[in-house]
Amino acid sequence: MGLFRNRFVQAILLSGLLLQIGIWVRNYAILLFVMEMTNEDPFAISMIYVAEFVPIFVFSFIGGTFADRWRPKRTMIWCDLLSAVSVFVVLLTLMFATWHAVFFATLISAILSQFSQPSGMKLFKLHVPEELMQMGMSLYQTMFALFMILGPVLGTFVYQSYGINVAILIMGVAFLLSAAALTLLPADRQEEKKEISTTVREEMAQGFRYVLQSRSLTLLGGCFMLAGLAIGLIQPLSVFLVTERLGLDKENLQWLMMANGIGMIVGGGLAMVFARKIAPQRLLAFGMVVSAVGMLIVGFSTNLWLTLGGQLLSGLVMPAIQIGISTLILQSTESSFVGRVNGILNPLFMGSMVVTMMVSGVLKPLVTLVGMFTVAAVLFVIGVIVISPLLGSSYKPGTAGNGSDSEASAVKPMGEMMEP
Repeated sequence: MGLFRNRFVQAILLSGLLLQIGIWVRNYAILLFVMEMTNEDPFAISMIYVAEFVPIFVFSFIGGTFADRWRPKRTMIWCDLLSAVSVFVVLLTLMFATWHAVFFATLISAILSQFSQPSGMKLFKLHVPEELMQMGMSLYQTMFALFMILGPVLGTFVYQSYGINVAILIMGVAFLLSAAALTLLPADRQEEKKEISTTVREEMAQGFRYVLQSRSLTLLGGCFMLAGLAIGLIQPLSVFLVTERLGLDKENLQWLMMANGIGMIVGGGLAMVFARKIAPQRLLAFGMVVSAVGMLIVGFSTNLWLTLGGQLLSGLVMPAIQIGISTLILQSTESSFVGRVNGILNPLFMGSMVVTMMVSGVLKPLVTLVGMFTVAAVLFVIGVIVISPLLGSSYKPGTAGNGSDSEASAVKPMGEMMEP
């Protein structure tokens, strides 16, 4: 297969595999360690998630802007190396000073990922042919789905078998090996120096204008926001499906998560098969409609097997949603703006999700559990309606300006001013 012969795909998949090992060992080892050290203090546990998610809001757009200024391969390698150094510093601090340093391992790694992730997207844009882009994204997302099942098992096993020191050591080694794998990437392209130079602030403003002037990216941003609102509304309520709707012990939540994870693995494989046959905007719309159906099944069901079926259905189409979004962003964005577009759209999704996560507990007694899942399904359907203008055959992803000729002429000069 041409995709697997692509040098970039080989290197980025190897790097991604090593990063997933490091990240999941980090997530679960630190979580279990903090729970043990604080006697399961809710505030301390919540600080782990603060350290993981706050950098997305604070650094995502900044990281995306610098990803467009810097050479992407070099940026990714330095981010992995700095993550490894920070992890080893935390290990030394843990051994000779205070255990509270483990929070910084998550924080620093999360900050650096906001610079590394958009650089990886940019490299996808530069090195993967457009006809293979969606299949490449399918393969990448399938690997993530696999680790959603294996990752918690791996992280828990490492911590329980070897303790926090070995877990942190494994994290650092995984980041170093990821950096080594990235050296196999094709060299960064040397660009001619531009006569017009711009400041970081000007480039940030250009990023916002670029998204606002692009019809496809603006519609995709609206879809992002609605999806984030829907997911945040129901994500904290999964345990109540088990205890209230099914009348089971909360420990049975693991079966729902497993059904969803299995669905994601199978769905990722199916997406790889059909990736080149279905336009990304239609893949996204299909995934959101089916996911809305899955939400309704899960919300209304009082039978374990029916609930598991709804979870499996939602998991099956989650790769379609993720692949459709990633491919649309890449095909609809010039390479010199990929970092900033990611830096705008990702916080839009995360911010919407956090907002509804904060209020879901308050709304649940007022709306009922069934009502919350119904509202989430309706938000997904509205998201499909928002992107419906992109579903027509006249829409050609990957064209300059992402829409009309007027859009192309409006956006193109900004792209010419930038160094990719």
